[in-house]
Amino acid sequence: MTAVSSADRRLGRVEYDAIVIAGGRGRRLGGVDKPALTVGGRTLLDRVLSVCRGARRTVVVGPRRPTGRPVTWAREERAGSGPLAALDAGLRRTTAPTLLVLGADQPFLRASTVARLLAAAAAREGALAHDGRDQPLLAAYRREPLERELALLAAEHGRLDDLPLRLLPAALELARVPTAPEETSDCDTWDDLGAARARIREHGRVLEEWMNAAKEELGIDPDVDTDLLLDLARDAAHGVARPAAPLTTFLVGYAAASRGGGAAEIAEAARAAAALAERWAAEGMPTGRPEPVGGPEPAGGPEPAGGPEATTKATPDAGGSPDEGDAEAGGSGPAEPALDEPRPPETPD
Repeated sequence: MTAVSSADRRLGRVEYDAIVIAGGRGRRLGGVDKPALTVGGRTLLDRVLSVCRGARRTVVVGPRRPTGRPVTWAREERAGSGPLAALDAGLRRTTAPTLLVLGADQPFLRASTVARLLAAAAAREGALAHDGRDQPLLAAYRREPLERELALLAAEHGRLDDLPLRLLPAALELARVPTAPEETSDCDTWDDLGAARARIREHGRVLEEWMNAAKEELGIDPDVDTDLLLDLARDAAHGVARPAAPLTTFLVGYAAASRGGGAAEIAEAARAAAALAERWAAEGMPTGRPEPVGGPEPAGGPEPAGGPEATTKATPDAGGSPDEGDAEAGGSGPAEPALDEPRPPETPD
């Protein structure tokens, strides 16, 4: 099952195909398959593929490898002959009027940036990301101008093989879309890869990265109020028991899915569970029992019917006995014999 992101849904009227260039040799990584390396548990290629789910067709130019969703594969006429040759090979497998072109080693691309590129491309021959430098592998090109310039470059140089990519943007009228350097950063070296893996674990972004990875792995993309679910998990853990936190959030998800699975259903189920956890926790707090008429009971319980003096009479002094207390109080009648004194035999009638 595949998911369509909320950003892609907002691009529903933009028809585009995506071309992902994934055929580099990874020389500075010792020749490893760079797009297959992972950041946050997902391959670099899958991270890039996640931002273009709205594409009518996605073409990956490079060796076949496992991917999280179906794609169309293409290869250059001569494998590894450079990005322009790869772009031309991908172009031949597409039909949309607009082409989104992405490199396969950019782990922090955002669907919102894709949206801005596609929107800007509509008024020009294309649009590319600009972080201080032009980024032709994070760009949207109009089909006809792209085909024209690739044909002209091939005619001028005899072939596209091994030509520098910078020749393309120089020949087209392109809009520049300001983009954060983080999004355009790639993983060309082991240090780059290590930095990317550390970045996703930074405080303030690790939960977003994890949620995105989990949704991608599960093939879903609900609009989730993360703070609402975290508050619910906290309330369940503190008010009920710690294991209740994951179980409650699971039940909220299950309930939301059974009612349609949208953001509104998730929020409604989370609020209901949070209210239950609050009521549950309230029962475990010191109870507010109503006080007896006349005020709270004394610490030792209710007074005897005879008042405070009765309590004094029933309690032996430190140096006396209950019998002595009775005598001092003016009691009448013979004293009750002690338990250890023999009783006189009873006289029969």
